[in-house]
This record gives sequence, structure tokens and C-alpha cells, in this order.
Amino acid sequence: MNRSILGKVVLHTVAPVELSCKTEYALLALLELTSHHNDGEPLQIRQIAAQQDIPDRYLEQLLATLRRGGLVRSQRGAKGGYILGREPWEITLLDVICCLEGSDSKASKDDTPAKTVESAVVAEIWQEVHDRANDVLRSYTLQDLAEKRDARRQLNIMYYI
Repeated sequence: MNRSILGKVVLHTVAPVELSCKTEYALLALLELTSHHNDGEPLQIRQIAAQQDIPDRYLEQLLATLRRGGLVRSQRGAKGGYILGREPWEITLLDVICCLEGSDSKASKDDTPAKTVESAVVAEIWQEVHDRANDVLRSYTLQDLAEKRDARRQLNIMYYI
């Protein structure tokens, strides 16, 4: 879709996949756990919340959901807290989204026959968009996000020197 406004061409795009606040906070918390994964020490909710600026109570609910999904484990006791449930390179972004959103995004095909040829074409394209988005989410792991974050931090350090 192109629109001309005062002689300028403005391209409009649609974001078919939006990152919910819940998913963003969960990814930030998981990135924090990834940062400390090699330490083997669990992080407490208040530590994660402070580092990533996430409300404690909300983070508690998110971590409980991620724990039920097997993405994190909790340890009780004075030195208790949360650790990743699997290796960071084994947890994909699609795993996180499926765990939080409560649906299996991999299987979203609608078997209802289309009423018209036009609606069938639209449904096919929308399914392709959905499949490609899932392919991208499946291709990135927590390890990939951590590496991208570390590379960006290095660029910022080099920029300020």
C-alpha cells in the first residue's frame, strides 16, 4: 500500500506479529537468567526485577508460568531462586511464546473451507505470514539473543571510548 502525502511516498506496513508486554518481560527475565547460566547460581525474583526493571509481582507470575512450561526451574531455600530449565541454546523464542500465550503457534491451520476463492487466497497468504514468523521465532534461541546483546554492548563501549 502506497500513499502519497504532499508529494512524498509513505509506505505503510503491518506488524502481523506483535510482542506483548508479557512476552517482552519474560524474554528480559530469561536473558538475565541466561547471563548467569554458567554461574550455576539461581537468581531471586528481586534481583531479576531490579536488573530488568520488571514489577516483582508480575515477574513472579511470569516465572511461575515459565516454570510450568519447563523453561525455568525454581530452587527453594536461602540461596534459592530461578535458573534456566534447559540450556540457553535449546530454548527458542517460539518455545517462550507458546508457553506464555497458551497456544501451540505451530499448529494454527484452520480446516474450515473458505467461502470464496478470494477468502481462500487471503487465508493462504495469512498462513504463509504466520508460518514464516514461526520459522524466524524458531530459529532464534536465548543464546542467540544473549550474543546479540553482548555484541551491541561491545559496540556501545567502543563508541564511547
